[in-house]
Amino acid sequence: MTDDTDEPYGLMLLRDWIAHDRQPPMGRTLGIRLVEAERGRVVFEGTPDRSVYNPLGGVHGGYAATMLDSACGVAVASALGEGMGHTTLELKVSYQRGLTERSGTVRAEGRLISLGRRVAFSEANLVDGDGRLCATATSTLLVFEAASGQRGAFQQ
Repeated sequence: MTDDTDEPYGLMLLRDWIAHDRQPPMGRTLGIRLVEAERGRVVFEGTPDRSVYNPLGGVHGGYAATMLDSACGVAVASALGEGMGHTTLELKVSYQRGLTERSGTVRAEGRLISLGRRVAFSEANLVDGDGRLCATATSTLLVFEAASGQRGAFQQ
């Protein structure tokens, strides 16, 4: 746990998003929300419905992958200082259980594994409303300098 003077800029922005219920456009489109943030750990929630179904009658795997990618990336962002950005280089998703509209509120918890000057590693788990593991992910992310308003930097 850190005090406010040691809080990374990225974490301050994330906590502001949560406090003011701000979400990026894609999150609003899919109904995915950032609900918890601390240094190196974040949680997203979403409740899948038929609007994200595939032709096979279940939630499209991209819904879970989007939640996991968001959790992995934002876990990294929570530890970045001002003027730093990130982007996903690699995302590996393993599906253990399919999602349906009966899955309830699903949660993706992302954790920072390591943060270097140029590369970060993170992981995430996705569980359904009953706490059953549905998918996991590992991610490699590029870390770089990014001025405000530039791609890769948080857009306020």
